[in-house]
Amino acid sequence: MKRIKLMAFLAMFCWTFLAFAQSIPTPRDHFGFGMGDNFMLSNYTQTETYFKKLAEVSDKAKLVSIGKTEEGREQYMMIVTSPENHARLDRLREISINMARAEGISDEEAKVLAKEGKAVVWIDGGLHSTETVGIHQLTETIYQVLTREDDETKRILENVVILFVHANPDGHEKIGNWYMREPTPEKRSLSGLPVLYQKYIGHDNNRDFYIQNMKESTNLGYQLFVEWIPQVMYNHHQRGPAGSVLAGPPYRDPFNHVFDPMMVTGIDAVGAAMYNRLNAENKPGFTRMNGSVFSTWYNGGLRTTTHFHNIIGILTEIIGGPNPEEVPLVPDRLLPNSNTPFPVTPQKTWVFQQSIDYSVSMNFAVLDYAARNSDHLLYNMYNMGQRSIDRGSSDFWTPYPRKIDAIKAAYEANKDKYQLSSNPFTRRGGAIPSEFYEEVYEAADQRDPRGFIIPANQDDPATVVKFINALVKTGIRIERTTASYSLQGKTYPAGSFVVKTDQAFRPHVLDMFEPQDYPNDFQYPGGPPIRPYDAAGWTLAYQMGIQFDRVLDAFDGPFETLPYGELLAPPATRLPSSGNGYLISAVQNDAFPVVNELLKQGVRVSRVQQAEGDIPAGSFFIPSSAERRLAPLVQQYGITVTAARRQPAQTTSIQPTRVALFDQYGGSMPSGWVRWMLEQYNFDFQLIFPKEIDAGDLNKKYDVILFISGGIPPVGSRGGGFGMDAASIPAEYQHMIGSISADKSIPQLKKFMEQGGKVVTVGSATALAYHLDLPVRNALVEIQPDGTERTLPGEKYFVPGSVLVTRVDTSLPLNWGLKTHTDVLFNNSPVFKIRPEAKLQGFQILSWFDTKTPLKSGWAWGQSYLEDGITAFSAPVGKGSLVAYGPEITYRAQSHGTFKMLFNNLYK
Repeated sequence: MKRIKLMAFLAMFCWTFLAFAQSIPTPRDHFGFGMGDNFMLSNYTQTETYFKKLAEVSDKAKLVSIGKTEEGREQYMMIVTSPENHARLDRLREISINMARAEGISDEEAKVLAKEGKAVVWIDGGLHSTETVGIHQLTETIYQVLTREDDETKRILENVVILFVHANPDGHEKIGNWYMREPTPEKRSLSGLPVLYQKYIGHDNNRDFYIQNMKESTNLGYQLFVEWIPQVMYNHHQRGPAGSVLAGPPYRDPFNHVFDPMMVTGIDAVGAAMYNRLNAENKPGFTRMNGSVFSTWYNGGLRTTTHFHNIIGILTEIIGGPNPEEVPLVPDRLLPNSNTPFPVTPQKTWVFQQSIDYSVSMNFAVLDYAARNSDHLLYNMYNMGQRSIDRGSSDFWTPYPRKIDAIKAAYEANKDKYQLSSNPFTRRGGAIPSEFYEEVYEAADQRDPRGFIIPANQDDPATVVKFINALVKTGIRIERTTASYSLQGKTYPAGSFVVKTDQAFRPHVLDMFEPQDYPNDFQYPGGPPIRPYDAAGWTLAYQMGIQFDRVLDAFDGPFETLPYGELLAPPATRLPSSGNGYLISAVQNDAFPVVNELLKQGVRVSRVQQAEGDIPAGSFFIPSSAERRLAPLVQQYGITVTAARRQPAQTTSIQPTRVALFDQYGGSMPSGWVRWMLEQYNFDFQLIFPKEIDAGDLNKKYDVILFISGGIPPVGSRGGGFGMDAASIPAEYQHMIGSISADKSIPQLKKFMEQGGKVVTVGSATALAYHLDLPVRNALVEIQPDGTERTLPGEKYFVPGSVLVTRVDTSLPLNWGLKTHTDVLFNNSPVFKIRPEAKLQGFQILSWFDTKTPLKSGWAWGQSYLEDGITAFSAPVGKGSLVAYGPEITYRAQSHGTFKMLFNNLYK
């Protein structure tokens, strides 16, 4: 009988084990291949089905939709933790949010909550779809966490809530299908995708997170900054520097000056757990700090925006993919040092599975660290938030480089008055009298603001709401005045927005309003500059043209606090009664979608030639007969409309133009951003590719052709190369192949302009002016001893992505609605001088630098060279024209303050 019972028990155990094993399908069971198999990739359709299966059979997994993608797919997040934690998931989420915001919680209460709560860790994959390790490691890790029964995994499930997030479903589907279309595995290639893998912006989907224009960014941002606010997030990318396997934390300097130091050292701690685990598993090749280019300066990336919210944001960039590759010999990386303590040796064959294994190991390292330090992570996030609140509630001085430079300058100007210490150690340390700290660094007018007020009576109220919504999407606390309010001699109307800095995410608040102050960073004294990983300055309030006031002292008033995470509707406006027609100020960006819709409905729209009271020249006049059509649009877009007191004296009737936006095979990100913008602002347009340009007869189809930061080859380059076998391109994409050439394309563009067309160029595309031999030249050159010119070297002049101020001739129609001094995003952009004959030929200088110090936010080494340099011009070409904008006037669809520079070109 005992034997029978034992056999029955064993049979039941085996049945239960087999049933469990069958209920959790392996990736190989579902996909037909393992997540690290060579020459094999999944697509999103397969992965979505697999995620649903896992959530259906596992009590450790919950699959939730976080929203729709730009192409309409469901975007999912898999929440994985123990069944016991799932039963109290809402409470654990509440604790995570409360600890992150740190509002109204005492230190003692925070310690209790830290013990009650569980660390929340975010792990994503697939943001950049061509970086195929990302989504495949995510799928493999989810499977392993759900099925492994070891003590480490049990500890993780007990102490951590894991948010596994698919970052880019649309791109996953495109890349997976494109790669697998080739039936012969060895011939498969990731290259040659005809379109951007994110509908509009491709790789720039990781540059959208402080404004969140794209639907995917909004979905991800809501979970990160409103719904969950994890303590750690891990963002997987590719690729590692040559001669390494991967780059990871800690990162190189500079880090942003507004960070809490515990966020930076928190990255160090998690990073140590990651590379220690790899070293213990004999997985070499992890490089960090100056071993790679990655830093924590920039805001706007999926990982980097988290840093401004006290979240320990981790990035790794690993090699590998479905096609085996080589780890090359880089001699300087063979020697162990602090950057690369355990170098990898050259390898002829590195396979996909190795990259997956490394990634899974690092995921478990992060999760194990969180499991062992759950209470510390929760409490430390509270601590950082509380310190942010304290700094925003008292006088505080952020240590910006400009303040250090001011101390040095003040001392140099007065050092003869001081006798330094005779202590040689003090002298060698560069010490100077401490009063310079008190008098210069801690000068009262140099302290950080307690908050910002955005008056309700803005020139462009709908754009203000878009700016406020960018803050809302990133979890910032917003207040609004409920009545008229006076402060420091200025009265703010009801409905003005107040953004105080006494909140946990103070670093992000400062970063959106205050100028970035990038330190002078060179390879060696007097040597070339070290390029920032991305932009050096980006202050969103400047880019969007927001009018605001900094408040240095504590203030309060009739303020209501708006709910976290709830987006604001456009301003509530109504159409006034008028028998003389309506005026819409050209300052308002959202005047353009309204006007475009009216034009499509056949309404006659004009632009006034002269200012009408407070309404500037270039504003739109709508006849009173269009009242019924105008009224709903006014409510939809929240624009301000003024009743005309009389028929404007001088008006010009406008019509929409036939617009072509240049694009190329594989997609252009700058063009993609503008494609999205034109759709948002109701402009009709067509994409145009090199083949169509080369075919000629462009005037029959188009009035305006747009080249946005690309397309036009440099002078001296023939262009026209394609780089792919055209015969391998599917028929539906054949019209996209080719590139602009000097011998075929440029003559057709010139003919288009000579016959009355307009070409608008931005950034590098302004090289078209040189191809046309127009009387312009590069302003940023120096004369050599032999009398020849050369471009200024980086040691003398270098302006990476930064916000600069340019002077604008507002009397010109192309500048209607702009300010006399306008903030522009400048990224080592073209700057021009014109020859004397240019004005005789009808050139119009649209904007220029009128100061030696145009820098407003970022880094501008040698900025004095910019003075009097022309930033934009219009040049006649036959019956038509070329319009050239050096700065990035449509930069990542963020620079709302310069959108009108483009829009004004799109009417006739």
